[in-house]
Amino acid sequence: MKTLTPAHAEHHLTQVADRFDHWRQTRTTPAEPIPPDLWEQAIALTALVPITRVARRLRVSGGELKKRCAAHHAAPSPPVATAALDFVEVPTAPVWPRPTAAMEIELHRPDGTRLRIATHETQLSLTALVRTFLETPVCCS
Repeated sequence: MKTLTPAHAEHHLTQVADRFDHWRQTRTTPAEPIPPDLWEQAIALTALVPITRVARRLRVSGGELKKRCAAHHAAPSPPVATAALDFVEVPTAPVWPRPTAAMEIELHRPDGTRLRIATHETQLSLTALVRTFLETPVCCS
């Protein structure tokens, strides 16, 4: 969530509290667990408002909310479907006999994608290429 003024945060807390109240009035049994989407909204509110205030206003267990917040922040986000990266060959002028590679780089991202560069150029600028490879989003919340 983005940063909000205290008045906006309070308004958002009221809206989520209304959703919790509506769920409580329409649930089929008193023992029905709180739906995951309501928990997600409660967890998101803790970025704006203290956990104790959120728990009190939503009438949920402070300990349970704290446990879910910790689990939410510790859990890896699901991977984002990114455009498939294909092999791209960059042709260079042939040099005979080929000297040994002046530079060899191999990069690995957390999602297992690899980039291997072997070049004979000693003054090759790789900053933009490496930054693009490493900064390609692996996951999203």
